[in-house]
Amino acid sequence: MIHGLLWFPLLIAFILLTGLGWIERRRQNLYREWAKGSELAKLDGSGAARLKEGVLCWSSFEAGNFKEEASFEIKQLELLELLALASGEAPLTNESQGSCRLRLIGCGKEIDVPFTDADRAREWMNQLMEKARCDL
Repeated sequence: MIHGLLWFPLLIAFILLTGLGWIERRRQNLYREWAKGSELAKLDGSGAARLKEGVLCWSSFEAGNFKEEASFEIKQLELLELLALASGEAPLTNESQGSCRLRLIGCGKEIDVPFTDADRAREWMNQLMEKARCDL
């Protein structure tokens, strides 16, 4: 009886880890379908983003689906800034790492796209500027 009680927490941990793995696999499969045909796409802890047919869409994963938060037409892009995630309007320095956000400004709209990795955000920033120049 005591041996069974000792193994019970391990059984619960195994079931919990299996369930979390299944949820993550489902999220990644939904992302693959959602991002199909995109020029640029990303999935990280802060959400998903894709550039498709000149429109950048940002979504969060909620209740088993991607919920679109905002969209921005790249042709209207006037300014692109890399900002720290938590410190208001402070620009992110080149040495900074970790969570950040890209601010897209154009036609009176400002949209923030969060990233969990600053290096990936810098890559996106360069690629979005190239796409914006091509579309002009």
